[in-house]
Amino acid sequence: MKRNPNCKINLGLHVVERRPDGYHNLETLFVPVPLCDELTIEKADTFSFQQEGLALDNAPEDNLCVRAYRMLRADYSQVGDVTMRLRKQIPFGAGLGGGSSDAACVLKMLADEFSLPCSTEDLERYAARLGADCAFFIKGIPAYATGIGDVLEPIDLDISGERLVLLKPNDKVTTKEAYGGIVPKKSGVDLRDAVRRPVSEWRDLIVNDFEASVFPLHPRIAWLKGWLYRQGAHYASMTGSGAAVFALFDKSTRIDFSEIPPQEILMK
Repeated sequence: MKRNPNCKINLGLHVVERRPDGYHNLETLFVPVPLCDELTIEKADTFSFQQEGLALDNAPEDNLCVRAYRMLRADYSQVGDVTMRLRKQIPFGAGLGGGSSDAACVLKMLADEFSLPCSTEDLERYAARLGADCAFFIKGIPAYATGIGDVLEPIDLDISGERLVLLKPNDKVTTKEAYGGIVPKKSGVDLRDAVRRPVSEWRDLIVNDFEASVFPLHPRIAWLKGWLYRQGAHYASMTGSGAAVFALFDKSTRIDFSEIPPQEILMK
């Protein structure tokens, strides 16, 4: 069984309050993006996990895919040994949710492969235990997310009429950096209302709070966002806590990528 778990972008991201457990409550819009990894799961005599493509900085046993497998196997005796192969193409540490997407895909594939009596809601609950944005990838449809990113409300949003450009510099943004300059506050903009406005108006309505703390420390990320606007983007933003940035263009816009190294271009 082979599938292609995709990533996401954030349309707006507000850090609204710090929780008693140390986490932060957010408001954001998750939108699926067709930049994908490749995941294969096959029944086997012993369990194994193989990863190729982009190198990861964690041990195989700590990979979210392995954790997802072990979690389901602990609850369902019918889940047997498998060979799991992951080909990484979505960069990690980019704010794209690639690891969360891979883990959610493992849950769905195992449920299908072993005919588990899991509803979509069951899989979402399992996914939420793996990561704040992991539950989003079970359905993988545009959603307004609150809580720590785990409370999801489907939203009617279609950006397929826009050209999506996705860039990722070599910078790595740590969680500590992203939250270091954040002062949680209630947002004056409801993102669900903002995205109903024409895309050309989003620039003045939809913001990612993390940009204020990340851009001074990572000027390349800020430069890329400015470059996207100079190329004629309707809307540009960092996604998540970075380091990837994206923009929406009219499909007829001519974009000159000569200033951007090929390794920084994920989608154009």
